[in-house]
Amino acid sequence: MAASRYANGTVLVEVVTVRCALHSRAEKAAARQVRRPRLSLVLASLGAALLLSGCGTAAVRGYLPEPVTENGQPVIDFWNATWIAALSVGVLVWGLILWCMVAYRRRDEDDPLPPQVRYNVPLEILYTVVPVLMVAVLFGKTVELENDLLDTDQAADVTVNVVGKKWSWDFNYVNEDVFVAGKRPVNMDAGERGVPDSLPRMVLPVDTRVEFVLTARDVIHSFWVPQFLQKLDVIPGRVNKFQVVTTQEGTFNGKCAELCGAYHSQMLFEVDVVSQEEYEQFIGDLEASGNTGQLDNTLNLYDVQPNQVDRLPEGSN
Repeated sequence: MAASRYANGTVLVEVVTVRCALHSRAEKAAARQVRRPRLSLVLASLGAALLLSGCGTAAVRGYLPEPVTENGQPVIDFWNATWIAALSVGVLVWGLILWCMVAYRRRDEDDPLPPQVRYNVPLEILYTVVPVLMVAVLFGKTVELENDLLDTDQAADVTVNVVGKKWSWDFNYVNEDVFVAGKRPVNMDAGERGVPDSLPRMVLPVDTRVEFVLTARDVIHSFWVPQFLQKLDVIPGRVNKFQVVTTQEGTFNGKCAELCGAYHSQMLFEVDVVSQEEYEQFIGDLEASGNTGQLDNTLNLYDVQPNQVDRLPEGSN
């Protein structure tokens, strides 16, 4: 009789234990169900915030400067495409990480040590081949865009020989046979007034194809107008070229983008894109002030390489 009571008590304890375990699991499942809608709400809010933040014009152009030449839009398109590709890969990787964290998390009923998998051949092939293909496509599109930006086969309406020197710029207007000589260096002391008036000023007509022929007097510089969304090195002994088509009137800041010495930060200039009438007036003012002819490249510390001489505009030798 005592044994029977003991056996019944054991059964009773086991039943209570099983019920407690089932109740505990039910509570955990209910807690997970409560947390899931909250997580979904958070993710939805983040997605909406990202979409809404992209509504501005700055976001549409990838937070690059507003372009003022025809070359600007292809650069923006390529820039945005690379970010979209990068973010797509990032979202995929982040999603897989989160999925693995949730799907393969350790549960109460799991063994202490999960199965150890050393490798998965299809996955390893996938994450090796796909990045190689992406880099190859990115490289090919970069070369394609670069070739378009450096295409100078079309005849230019205005040709400017831009000459970099420590630490300013000279601008030779080749067809008009006038020049602008920059002072060096510009006084940039704190509180100094009149700095913009002392900068070399390049004036270009709007809606015009302009060719820049870049040469250097001394060391490597880099010709950069941020709103052109294009820059090119100015190298001693070499002649680099590119063309732009101006699309918007205004005043735009330019600078040297290559560390070139003590006063590199002061190597600034201005670009004024104006109407054709204002451009002709500017050329007339240069002629009236005696800035006629060209500041030719015999002033350079290093001779232009023989295979580069043909790239110089006539009158700049």
